[in-house]
Amino acid sequence: MRHMPSKRANASVLRRSLCLALVASSLSFGGCMSFGGDDDDVDVLALAAETEPADVLYNQGLANLEGGRLGEAAKKFEAIDRQHPYSEWARKALVMRAFTSYRNGDFEEAVTSARRYLTTYPGTDEAAYAQYIIGLSYFRQIPDVTRDQKETARAFAAMQEVVDRYPESEYAEDARAKIRVTRDQLAGKEMQVGRYYLERREYLAAINRFKTVVDTYPNTRHVEEALARLTESYYAMGLSQEAQASASVLGQNFPDSEWYKDSYALLQTNGLEPRAGTSDSWFAKATKAITGGA
Repeated sequence: MRHMPSKRANASVLRRSLCLALVASSLSFGGCMSFGGDDDDVDVLALAAETEPADVLYNQGLANLEGGRLGEAAKKFEAIDRQHPYSEWARKALVMRAFTSYRNGDFEEAVTSARRYLTTYPGTDEAAYAQYIIGLSYFRQIPDVTRDQKETARAFAAMQEVVDRYPESEYAEDARAKIRVTRDQLAGKEMQVGRYYLERREYLAAINRFKTVVDTYPNTRHVEEALARLTESYYAMGLSQEAQASASVLGQNFPDSEWYKDSYALLQTNGLEPRAGTSDSWFAKATKAITGGA
């Protein structure tokens, strides 16, 4: 014969359901009605006691944040998300949690919270700020130019999203400034690798790196050296026309550059001088990229 739940068990389940419904609805109550005082109702009462008004938690989070108690602030904002999910307070708390994590140096959590905000609330006023926090989190992790630049590339992409998607936001101007920094860093990495290949006389590999700087990062401070290194690489390979064309691009765009003086002197050791390439050559396109590049 199948065992049937006792009336007492059914009453306990009913009491639990009533209590949980009250908690989920955020209703104010002093406790659940007792139908016999079972010990197994204690955990439900504890759950109800843990629920606090969302606005109280939010203000506590702000107070902790202003007081520098970042860990406590994060807990308060997290509690809102847990106790009052999908409420207006939860929306505000989520972006504040991202900011608090960023301030606390927990960049992974900052990015996770900010991305979750963008997924859940993409059209809100704080969406631009959430995207900006992602960019800042990666920007703060930019390493020395000799190391892998994965975080630099991520910072660039995230800040570009701020500019592209929220061009009128208050964060767009700083995002543009940080984009310039990241591009310069990425160009610097290409130069570092290119110089390494040049020193090892792996000229083709070096040329590819220097051309990437000119093509991809034409408005960075590394372009002058990249063109000079191209002149040096081509000259070492015996490609006189390419060496002359590289020096010509350098001279047209940076006539007072020390790098141009060095390139000119290098060509003169073999009776050569800078000479422009054909109109359809890479060198002609490089000149246009530098004068009108992004």
